[in-house]
Amino acid sequence: MDFYVRKLQETIASSFAGITPEQFKWHPQEKWSAAEIMEHLWLTYRATTTAFDLCLQAGKIAATKPTLQMRIDALMVLKLEYFPSGRPAPPGTIPQGASPEMVMARIQGDIVAMDESILKCEERFGSRRDLVDNPVLGPLTAAEWRKFHWLHARHHALQIENLKRGMSNTNQSVDQPLTA
Repeated sequence: MDFYVRKLQETIASSFAGITPEQFKWHPQEKWSAAEIMEHLWLTYRATTTAFDLCLQAGKIAATKPTLQMRIDALMVLKLEYFPSGRPAPPGTIPQGASPEMVMARIQGDIVAMDESILKCEERFGSRRDLVDNPVLGPLTAAEWRKFHWLHARHHALQIENLKRGMSNTNQSVDQPLTA
């Protein structure tokens, strides 16, 4: 398994390990809850799988020419490993209220399925070619997609830790861990 995919799985597992139902639901006004963050991450894995599967079905890469802004954003995220906050989620990755239990039960398997789709595309079209567009960063190679997903999960893992701390500071109940 790819290094970044393994790190992605570890980040997801550690972020949600031992989280309570109250912690899943709690959020400051105008911010996502941990459950919504998890659903957002899950939706990004499913969307990436779909994009790579469509690339394979079409028999050609689905990358377009990047804009200057896309190149700058890709440099910031993939090379400098800086993931900016406050950017709106792309359509199709906005949480719709899926149950945390269902998402937890599926997320790790969907990460594996995503990596398998990326790998098939990489084997067919090459590891050095841009294969599929990211909605913000533009065209990415297979390796860049894997690194992106790990950095994206790491970014949201920090938000989840802040949510846990924020809830603890409000003296709300946090006693029962949620199980998948």
